[in-house]
Amino acid sequence: MWSVRRAGERYRGGGATTGIETLHAFSFGRHYDPDNLRFGALLACNEERLAPGSGFDEHPHSHTEIVTWVVEGELTHRDSAGHTSRIGPGDVQHLSAAAGVRHEERNDGDAPLVFVQMWLAPEEPGGAPAYDVVRGIADATPYAVPAAGATLHVRRPGAPGERVAVPDAAFVYVHVVRGTVRLGDDDLAPGDSARVTGARGLELEALGAAEVLLWEMTA
Repeated sequence: MWSVRRAGERYRGGGATTGIETLHAFSFGRHYDPDNLRFGALLACNEERLAPGSGFDEHPHSHTEIVTWVVEGELTHRDSAGHTSRIGPGDVQHLSAAAGVRHEERNDGDAPLVFVQMWLAPEEPGGAPAYDVVRGIADATPYAVPAAGATLHVRRPGAPGERVAVPDAAFVYVHVVRGTVRLGDDDLAPGDSARVTGARGLELEALGAAEVLLWEMTA
């Protein structure tokens, strides 16, 4: 019903000289793994750590729904469609690359930047690029990505024993941002994830204050 992937199993990217550290949950770039290409609509779940002044120079994307969750610090985004913004913890950023767009992502602040970026495959290719930011998303406010048949749920249980429902769906991806939660007999710590298929009536139990991202996917 589910499989657990530990933080230590992620593929490492970036480098000390660039000020960028990336931890990939899925096959990525030189870390090609044919058995770990995607889960449901999810193609990537990257933990990114950017030192002040570092970042990703302008680069292209297409046919990808890119959703970003900032853990700490502030992320500067610019794209070829004319969008510029700075997002912080609690904000959801969504760039629909559609037929093609270029963007850059930087840490223009004085403090370290940590964010989780997730890529999803759209059900239909093409279209015009689009951009959206939701500020200060609440636990009870799901963020839908209809193009990928997916919905992001943010859950922040605050005390030991508090329970969080796992959506009933064909595919659910669980990523722990902070704290520790329990799924069945498995304890999931920061950076750990669980890939759940055919979820029905599952719950996460918090072992303390925690922050968890859950992707509910239909296909």
